[in-house]
Amino acid sequence: MAEQYDVIIIGSGPGGYVTAIRSAQLGLKTAIVEREHLGGICLNWGCIPTKALLRSAEIKHLAEHAKNYGLKLDGSISADVGAVVERSRKVSARLNGGVGFLMKKNKVDVIWGEATLKGKGEVAVAKSSKKAMEPQHPTPKGTLGEGSYKAKHIIIATGARPRVLPGIEPDGKLIWTYFEAMVPKELPKKLLVMGSGAIGIEFASFYNAMGSDVTVIELMPQVMPVEDKEISGVAQKQLEKQGLKFLLEAKVTKVDKTTNSVKATVETKDGKTEVFEADRLISAVGVQGNIENLGLEALGIRTDRGCIVIDGYGRTNVEGIYAIGDVAGPPMLAHKAEHEGVICVEKIAGLPGVHPMDKAKIPGCTYCHPQVASVGMTEAKAKETGRDIRVGRFQFGANGKAIALGEDQGLIKTIFDKKTGELIGAHMVGAEVTELIQGFVVAMNLETTEEELMHTVFPHPTLSEMMKESVLDAYGRVLNA
Repeated sequence: MAEQYDVIIIGSGPGGYVTAIRSAQLGLKTAIVEREHLGGICLNWGCIPTKALLRSAEIKHLAEHAKNYGLKLDGSISADVGAVVERSRKVSARLNGGVGFLMKKNKVDVIWGEATLKGKGEVAVAKSSKKAMEPQHPTPKGTLGEGSYKAKHIIIATGARPRVLPGIEPDGKLIWTYFEAMVPKELPKKLLVMGSGAIGIEFASFYNAMGSDVTVIELMPQVMPVEDKEISGVAQKQLEKQGLKFLLEAKVTKVDKTTNSVKATVETKDGKTEVFEADRLISAVGVQGNIENLGLEALGIRTDRGCIVIDGYGRTNVEGIYAIGDVAGPPMLAHKAEHEGVICVEKIAGLPGVHPMDKAKIPGCTYCHPQVASVGMTEAKAKETGRDIRVGRFQFGANGKAIALGEDQGLIKTIFDKKTGELIGAHMVGAEVTELIQGFVVAMNLETTEEELMHTVFPHPTLSEMMKESVLDAYGRVLNA
């Protein structure tokens, strides 16, 4: 007889495992199905290990500029790529084991294998085609191999994978996705990066800092196309000063391979073509949802452009079937998946006051050097809505803490509705802005006005003071510029 649960979650990425924990907290008998590794792509091959790599790049950058801080380092600074990668993998392994501990602590059953929907309320789990990476400590309660499981509510949280362009398919050797880019055996002397979204720019920044000659090719007219144009421009200038090269409004039309290099034919906006030769090419042209082989078609579950269609509570068009995270569409961010999952399972549990997530208040962060972070509307988008707006700006070069850190290049930009004083957008580029942005996210979520922000005391000396100064600037009251 099939094991009966209240909730079964397919996929243990940030959305899946956090949803499982919240489900168990609400008293629901919960299981999670995972085919490969607890924590999903984010923990094992995305968010976390890339930040470990970028930390190594940051340390190398600081060491190379030690004289700027009055320090002397004897000898040259070089990157031991094997040791850098090993540290990154150890960070992931530690957190992978941590997810296993959380499953055990919250009495969530972990079922290893590949799941298929066999009907409303039933999941068939077959032996995984991928090698399972069970947590090192502690081993969660789980069932290996095939089996049938039933639940009143089934939540699909299968995430996404790199998007592949026809004719430029990754081969694991010369053309990389983020999987191969994260564990290089040696550093490429010359590297092409196709796409300047968060993934592309972070790897471009890492390899540039490690010593590779990096060129980024972007189809759109600005780097990091989703960001505010002004912020994007500041970031591009700083990255170019570090040696990165950009080719905008261009696309790779063909890639020819040799034994140990690639030749990429690039077409520019004027129709001209140029061939770029490099040791490796990273394809970072976005991701697509993992919707295949789940049995969606048989149940008539609606999909659109490679993602499962849901309402504000994660519900699909089939009763009892839900989807969250990347597989349910953009923005494809770990923190969105986590929050979306909590909303979904709290609605299932019948908690009062549960409301859909406001996607306009989801922050985005890019961990290149300098960092970029944003929430809400860009200036261009705000103008498109027809609103009268006020825009405030404050430069890092006028902030004492930034100067003391040796990080005086950057910009904080805030956008307000002129009529209501509502903060409708905040955009940053510079040191630690991925940590600062949450201050504006909280303010927006609480519907804070410009008056309340101007009357908030920010500590001195901190980078956060620039946030207040940007608000003041929007209203002609800036103090330190």
